[in-house]
Amino acid sequence: MNEFNTYLIGVGGQGIGMLSEILIRAADYAGHRVKAVDTHGLAQRGGTVVSHLRLGDRVYSPMVPKGQAHLVVALERHEALRGLDTAAKEGGDLVYYDTVWQPLGERLGHDEPAGNSLVQEQCKRRGIQCHRVHDPGLDDPRMQNVVVLSEISRHGLIPGVTHDHYRSAMQDLLTGPLLEKNMALYDSHNA
Repeated sequence: MNEFNTYLIGVGGQGIGMLSEILIRAADYAGHRVKAVDTHGLAQRGGTVVSHLRLGDRVYSPMVPKGQAHLVVALERHEALRGLDTAAKEGGDLVYYDTVWQPLGERLGHDEPAGNSLVQEQCKRRGIQCHRVHDPGLDDPRMQNVVVLSEISRHGLIPGVTHDHYRSAMQDLLTGPLLEKNMALYDSHNA
């Protein structure tokens, strides 16, 4: 397989680590070589969490080079902008969950809130396909990552990784009622 880079970004507590692990295992089930690394920073204090995933036979480093992510996955609108700025490749894809965890600059009144129009404008300017995801009926915000996973699966955004690969990866990582609830959400968004 040729190189394929995925950059995941969110706020501590949103499930970036779980989403990253699902993507790694699903890619492995699909027969891809995978290199990955997480950076957690101040995750427990609501800080940014980043995961780098690189697929390909000739990939030797887990870090996605600046501006070389074919796919940016964000679990928050401001982080979507940060991911676009930091990692997105021209002509790539962005999948983001449309929620806002108010950043410090905004709370202090120094920065304006980022709207969806700003995210879409950035994508359009750079030829990036924008996938906005939101489930207003979601009762547990910790499951936003599964809604995003469904969007990645539904559009086949990671080459060669299928719906069944993602399901197998979730079965590796979750059990009992937690698995059932996440699988039902995943399936309902893939219908």
